[in-house]
Amino acid sequence: MANVGLQFQASAGDADPQTRPLLLLGQLHHLHRVPWSHVRGKLQPRVTEELWQAALSTLNPNPTDSCPLYLNYATVAALPSRVSRHNSPSAAHFLTRLVRTCLPPGTHRCILMVCERADAFASACALARAFPLFTHRSGASRRTEKKTVTVEFFLVGQDNGPVEVSTLQCLANATEGVRLAARIVDTPCNEMNTDTFLEEIKKVGKDVGITPTIIRDEELKTRGFGGIYGVGKAAVHPPALAILSHTPDGATQTIAWVGKGIVYDTGGLSIKGKTSMPGMKRDCGGAAAILGAFRAAVKQGFKDNLHAVFCLAENSVGPNATRPDDIHLLYSGKTVEINNTDAEGRLVLADGVSYACKDLGADIILDMATLTGAQSIATGKYHAAVLTNSAEWEAACVKAGRKCGDLVHPLVYCPELHFSEFTSAVADMKNSVADRDNSPSSCAGLFIASHIGFDWPGVWVHVDIAAPVHAGERATGFGVALLLALFGRASEDPLLNLVSPLGCEVDAQEEDSERDSKRRRLV
Repeated sequence: MANVGLQFQASAGDADPQTRPLLLLGQLHHLHRVPWSHVRGKLQPRVTEELWQAALSTLNPNPTDSCPLYLNYATVAALPSRVSRHNSPSAAHFLTRLVRTCLPPGTHRCILMVCERADAFASACALARAFPLFTHRSGASRRTEKKTVTVEFFLVGQDNGPVEVSTLQCLANATEGVRLAARIVDTPCNEMNTDTFLEEIKKVGKDVGITPTIIRDEELKTRGFGGIYGVGKAAVHPPALAILSHTPDGATQTIAWVGKGIVYDTGGLSIKGKTSMPGMKRDCGGAAAILGAFRAAVKQGFKDNLHAVFCLAENSVGPNATRPDDIHLLYSGKTVEINNTDAEGRLVLADGVSYACKDLGADIILDMATLTGAQSIATGKYHAAVLTNSAEWEAACVKAGRKCGDLVHPLVYCPELHFSEFTSAVADMKNSVADRDNSPSSCAGLFIASHIGFDWPGVWVHVDIAAPVHAGERATGFGVALLLALFGRASEDPLLNLVSPLGCEVDAQEEDSERDSKRRRLV
């Protein structure tokens, strides 16, 4: 899959499936709406109309099903016909699995995706997750041929006209962002160290015409970024704070995306065990998602000021490593007593959100991180956890997750009950909770929020993606689609406007919540 090029076209054209293998994919009631005249050229002479209709009649998805049409060259697969209210109507997770298991082999292949227009964005991002870019298998290096998968959408239901060129470009940019994020997360730290991550940021900056601001190593210390510096100072490759800033004319508000970029997490001196440390190359998933989403958002005409803030460090062990009992002064001006060096993500993000507030003047700050192992207990493997000071944005995150396939579910937001878990006798706070049974994922997010202040009048959103950042041993690129959908109303692109929950009609309860909170909304 690593050498696969993914292409989106309005029409993939006709071809014998023996020369261009084909996967037809969609919910069963949608597949029944595809006229034979549309698929005939992609299936003949190997498959007749009678065989096509017979295959559809045999499908009984529970939750999915598939049927070969011609040997292993053509297959039709059905997604679940119904999903629960906390799932995406696109059935995105099932879509990725079906592509991985049902797509016929070949150098040049085709996927005909049958769905409603509202599900096209989520479906495209789900398709992208099936084609990871990173591999170091020796056989892959010997294969020089470039494989391609051409995706054609057949839209059914309301607004079922042809797919516009602008929509195809949006899908291409979004899926490139998903695959970029997944590649960074899949790459081990002996390659994806802080130096390499900075090179990835510079490449994206060059691609969109932006020069990043970079603060590194001892400069972090002298400028007061005690969280990022304290976490990364023991590593061979020094820590960094990097910022990509998109400031278009006519912007009406300032948005900051802050990403946790721990390229490897040993746990520091509070070292992880031999079973919990493998996989910690994924601890940069938040920063990777923000990088992929920023590239796509700028390319799609983001209308407001958008800053991507990357908090990069390797939480390593060495003579200079932070010790439990050390006290660090963070960029917020608050002091933190370290009682667990493995609670490092909140330290780097605290500096990141403080910078976004004090130096960038952000109205909306969203931080994204693989923050807590407890997230998978709180919201599961498929749903990221959201913690926010705004009821409206909490609801918007859930809606955006359903529309884009990056599912989200709320955590308890109650700082007056939970923040006391960080009480310290000698500093403003400790960095890890006293009681690990008291909503630790919520508490970890509140630690970050405390460094901009619980009375800050702007919107703060924290998204913990620890579990959904990977599926098995592969990264998912989770978070890219969520950011693009959540902030879709700040884009000029009609498709991103369509999947964005903000700026749309809200029910009376949400309107009351909006009036009570008096928070800014994205329009």
